[in-house]
Amino acid sequence: MSPSVALVAVLALVLTAAPAPAQPRVTVVVAGLEVPWAIAFAPDGRLFVTERPGRIRIVKDGRLDPTPMATLPVAAQGEGGLMGLALDPAFARTGRLYACYTTEKRGRLVNRVVTLTPRDGAAPEERVLVDDIPGAGIHDGCRVKFGLDGKLYVTTGDAGQSRLAQRRDSLAGKILRVNPDGSVPTDNPLPGSPIYSLGHRNPQGLAWDHGGRLFASEHGPSGVPGGHDELNLIRPGRNYGWPEVYGRGGDPRFVEPILESGNDTWAPSGIAILGDHLYMTALRGQRLLRVRLTADGAVGGVENLLEHAYGRLRDVVVGPDGALYVATSNRDGRGSPAFDDDRILKVTP
Repeated sequence: MSPSVALVAVLALVLTAAPAPAQPRVTVVVAGLEVPWAIAFAPDGRLFVTERPGRIRIVKDGRLDPTPMATLPVAAQGEGGLMGLALDPAFARTGRLYACYTTEKRGRLVNRVVTLTPRDGAAPEERVLVDDIPGAGIHDGCRVKFGLDGKLYVTTGDAGQSRLAQRRDSLAGKILRVNPDGSVPTDNPLPGSPIYSLGHRNPQGLAWDHGGRLFASEHGPSGVPGGHDELNLIRPGRNYGWPEVYGRGGDPRFVEPILESGNDTWAPSGIAILGDHLYMTALRGQRLLRVRLTADGAVGGVENLLEHAYGRLRDVVVGPDGALYVATSNRDGRGSPAFDDDRILKVTP
């Protein structure tokens, strides 16, 4: 056997014998939810959950309150409805929540960002912060998160109109950055505009690492060729290419993703960072991806966890106990729900 052939044989043996990633421990926190979309922990340990038909639910001490905290006037059409949720950084004092949902306005679908402030014995007071974001039965984005800078970040999809993602006069296909009162920060990259980055198809995940870098997950094209889902490192004012390019398009006008799925389809949604790993839920891919991040924000490796074990996975957050909490999305019309779906899972890596 020649040295080169021997080397190939050894490499093949090593790759074949490489162990699968250790699978985490999983327990069911709560079951019987209807398309949970976003989950968020309060400082007192309560878990807030949005359900796409319009309800905000509370889980306390492992028990789901049968009465929703609030029911919002959503248009739950297709992928639209009640989606993103974030708690005020001063939630212990204000009790204020931030949500993003699809509604009907003058015969058309729009997405809006609102604050909800609790009132004694009554439904929370709702105030609209950002309105008239183009909405549709597909590609609504609508993840809301507070950054380390205290600003509110909002993802928006292209609402099925791909050209809107490149238009700076449209809020579709963008990541937005606003003050907690909805006003535009003076240090935004486009003066007077809430647009923080553009050229996005359907971003559904936001997370910051300990260095303050912002990462976002994004769906690639449907149909042919499919795949090419992305994980992006977001830089202010930059263009991420949709619909001109997708995946690693090699066009210097646009920012390349730090990770893409190639011909595989993840349909990524929520992301969370724990230590030096980024965790990303996959809907069609039915897995939790564990992405090792290097010191410079690049990808050092990828592992698949929970693959095809719990169906479609929508959101992931880090709990106060250091575990991951993952929401399934098997009742969204595209999954095969089990008898107790949808669920919130506690995942201990």
